[in-house]
Amino acid sequence: MIRRKAAVAALGVAAAAMLAACGSDDGSETDDSMAGDDAMAAGDFPEGSTMAALAEAGSITIGTKFDQPLFGLKPPSGDPVGFDVSIGKIIASELGIDEDSIEWVETVSANREPFIEDGSVDIVVATYTINDDRKELVSFAGPYYNAGQALMVMVDNEDIASPDDLAGKKVCSVEGSTPAANIEENYPDAELSLFAAYGDCLDPLRNGQVDVVTTDNVILAGYVDQYPDEFKVVGEPFTEEPYGIGLAHDDTEFRMWINDVLEEIFEDGRWLEAWNENVGDILPEPEVPTVDRYEN
Repeated sequence: MIRRKAAVAALGVAAAAMLAACGSDDGSETDDSMAGDDAMAAGDFPEGSTMAALAEAGSITIGTKFDQPLFGLKPPSGDPVGFDVSIGKIIASELGIDEDSIEWVETVSANREPFIEDGSVDIVVATYTINDDRKELVSFAGPYYNAGQALMVMVDNEDIASPDDLAGKKVCSVEGSTPAANIEENYPDAELSLFAAYGDCLDPLRNGQVDVVTTDNVILAGYVDQYPDEFKVVGEPFTEEPYGIGLAHDDTEFRMWINDVLEEIFEDGRWLEAWNENVGDILPEPEVPTVDRYEN
């Protein structure tokens, strides 16, 4: 993905340089100026780096969720919105890429690693929990938020108040997710039903096909906000889910640069502004995370 973009961008810069050398009919220097701007943007980053390639290409492909209110939700018409989306836009802006030049790709839990590995996306910002198993396949910048697994039931359900009540219950989650893995490993008496996306669990919960939906507290809070007369979150979060930005496994330089960006926006207020714009009316202000600059 990045190599293809860089090649296209390089052709574009070369063409612009040829046009500038020939001059325009009206003597304008527009083409020369634009080429200079492009070169300067790429030149702000180390030669051969992912940052330079993306800046030169002038575009970035970001994987995110399309069905998660507050964090990543795509309306019937238009681009996705949410806290994850805002974080992706900030990273793009630091590369000199306008948000209109971001290609958003729906990235459900099960295809986050494959999309990074095969180059379908440049980064993934999709309620993506950092864990050691995933670090074997991809790399993570962050965390940029700390969530926790929780439970959502129908508003009239009084049988489930904590994960200790899941024995014999039908639990809905998503294939490839850490909440599903946690239920399977630590609550084996629960009957687990897996779907592609968390939104797919809503109708089964409504019609009694499942008793409870489990994923991260912030995701469930979004569904409760959308359907307050139907659903409620019960109990307290019972895991720690640090959200990271996924990228190619061996691209340490890009990972450290994203970590720099995250620490900068924690400090200058853009992170909190993004939170308040997307989530602040629903959930309390979170603590600022500490970036984990681990070694592969």
